[in-house]
Amino acid sequence: MIELDKYNFQAEILDNPARTLVFFSGDGCVPCEAIKPFVIECSEKYGDKLRFAKLNTSKARRLSMAQKVMGLPTIAIYEGGQKGETITKDGMNEAAIVALIEKNI
Repeated sequence: MIELDKYNFQAEILDNPARTLVFFSGDGCVPCEAIKPFVIECSEKYGDKLRFAKLNTSKARRLSMAQKVMGLPTIAIYEGGQKGETITKDGMNEAAIVALIEKNI
């Protein structure tokens, strides 16, 4: 899983044509920590078909606001620098994550 920050987000996500799942989480976010092991497991299972990346929004607040990440955790699919389908905390569960991944591989 690619570790994103405010320095490499542009190159890794916005300037990269590859389809990428980005997991937005933050320090002290209990729901983020709860779902994180499953996201990592998915990155290991589907990593040969889809790029996976994660961004700690606590260290990149302006970037997350610019990407319109208003709740945590958030998972978004990016392709060709464009943000597509998104799952946020209210709709975040293992089945929804797998469905999003399978739709985008």
